[in-house]
Amino acid sequence: MMLPLETMAFQQNASADYNEYSGEVKEASSNKSLVFATLTVEGTNISTITNTEGNFLLKVPKDLTDKNVVVSFLGYKTKMVPISSLQPEKNEISLEVSVTQLSEININAPKDALALVRETLKNRDDNYFKDPSLMTAFYRETIKRRRRNVSLAEAVVNIYKTPYDIGRDDAVELYKARKSTDYSKLDTVALKLQGGPYNTLYVDLMKYPEYIFSEETLPNYKFAFDRSTTTNDRLIYVIRFDQRENVLEPLYSGELYIDVENKVLTGAIFSLNITDEDLAADLFVRRKPAKVDVWPTEVSYRVDYREKDGKWYYGYSSVFMEFKVDWEDKWFNSQYSMTAEMAITDWESVSKTERPKYRQRIRKSIILSDEASGFSDPDFWGEYNIIEPEKSIESAIRKIQRQLRRAERNSD
Repeated sequence: MMLPLETMAFQQNASADYNEYSGEVKEASSNKSLVFATLTVEGTNISTITNTEGNFLLKVPKDLTDKNVVVSFLGYKTKMVPISSLQPEKNEISLEVSVTQLSEININAPKDALALVRETLKNRDDNYFKDPSLMTAFYRETIKRRRRNVSLAEAVVNIYKTPYDIGRDDAVELYKARKSTDYSKLDTVALKLQGGPYNTLYVDLMKYPEYIFSEETLPNYKFAFDRSTTTNDRLIYVIRFDQRENVLEPLYSGELYIDVENKVLTGAIFSLNITDEDLAADLFVRRKPAKVDVWPTEVSYRVDYREKDGKWYYGYSSVFMEFKVDWEDKWFNSQYSMTAEMAITDWESVSKTERPKYRQRIRKSIILSDEASGFSDPDFWGEYNIIEPEKSIESAIRKIQRQLRRAERNSD
């Protein structure tokens, strides 16, 4: 069974009740940027994540500025940074590598990688949240032609996350969104991502294991211990998985990060086998012109979980897809990439009766870039935490805002 990926409320206060901090998380010894490091306000559910350049943007309510920011990253020592020590901009937070000594490894650790995966899946109901939760999340999707942004859509969404021991799907409600698309750079083929936030939500392996590791598909994979690392001072085993050579159906390969002591999946990075171009195209391309071939050349995923009070919950996920577009009457093909990512920035436990009504939920077939609008307001997101834009996205946003201001002046 494939991940169901498709292609092709609140009120802001008049005065800011929060402080904003930005900066970069780096490795102490090499000074390299740490991508997807997690920053959480101590004792709260407020969090954000560094972008692919290691940069972060964190908004903290003013009544919480006496707390610490907990900065964590797989394989590094967790760091507590007093919020009072942070400047509004250009903060640099360095993390030290956490070295795992062989003597620290439990000699009773599991020897069978598949058995550890099965036990982790089996323990899901005990290790992950049992109560329904209302999560606030920031979602961004971009489409690039080679390295140039041609479409950008962002949203704050409310996710009604059902307990992990219940088979019921999560529900998503759109709170606020904005988008811009320059169709002149799309070769007359308007690539669109269908499904919006659901694309990232279904990457939650522990909520939706049936899409990758069902009882029927588990025997189709090879599992092997790769290495060990740490996160938040916990021993993490990295398990490599690949589909067996005799299995023809396109499956996944990648790495699982499992807390050995508690049998908890803390994260995963994996990709889909798309060596068969025709089959891959059938899986992801819903509609295209007759004289053009479109097929994916890469489809990869990432999911990270966070822990609070001994229970784990979905924290971040991303999807990356790269496509080739080949016109029958053109010598050269075009290359496009799509990225969708979502980070949980806050959450609270709620009663089962607070699940949004059907008409309030966004459709699983939504094309966010068709429905959103905006980019004229520089303070559009207000107090909501977002993933810090990469430099190329920041440049695109500034260009969009300049174009909008020019259009407004011309209309006056």
